[in-house]
Amino acid sequence: MRDALLEGVAVPSPLDIPLLVQEVSQRRGRPIRLIPKSAPLGPCGLWVALPDADVVFYEAGTSRLHREHIILHEVGHLLCAHRPTRRPDAELLHQLLPSLDVTMIQRVMSRSRYSDPEEQEAETMASLIVQRGGGVFRSVPQGPDEGHRTSKDSSAVLDRLCQALGGG
Repeated sequence: MRDALLEGVAVPSPLDIPLLVQEVSQRRGRPIRLIPKSAPLGPCGLWVALPDADVVFYEAGTSRLHREHIILHEVGHLLCAHRPTRRPDAELLHQLLPSLDVTMIQRVMSRSRYSDPEEQEAETMASLIVQRGGGVFRSVPQGPDEGHRTSKDSSAVLDRLCQALGGG
């Protein structure tokens, strides 16, 4: 079943994350931006679905292999068409991040319990992608992806998220 989710996805070999992300972006019909984060709290990676783009934040202050895995895990969520399973309490979010739109934050994929079936599925997808890529990586992003533009509203939200997460 999970293998079928990779049907038609051209996984480069050796694995090239920017090329893979471009492929998944085309498949989904919307841009995907990769942005490093340096906030010590929260998950190592997270996926934010903005109205006009998907944004993947990944931990910058870790090893290259770990950054690659974080990105592939979040791409796994995209390929599996996962959605948030529960909405964080709006009042709590407002207290933690008062300058951000609570509705948008509630769309953030920031699961951190690996016992969740969707987390396990994303982990499996990451492993399948590595396997299809021959287990060898060509490159991994070092800085923010500037290749895709977002709407004015999404750009403002993205700027606030980057500030909150210490992203580029």
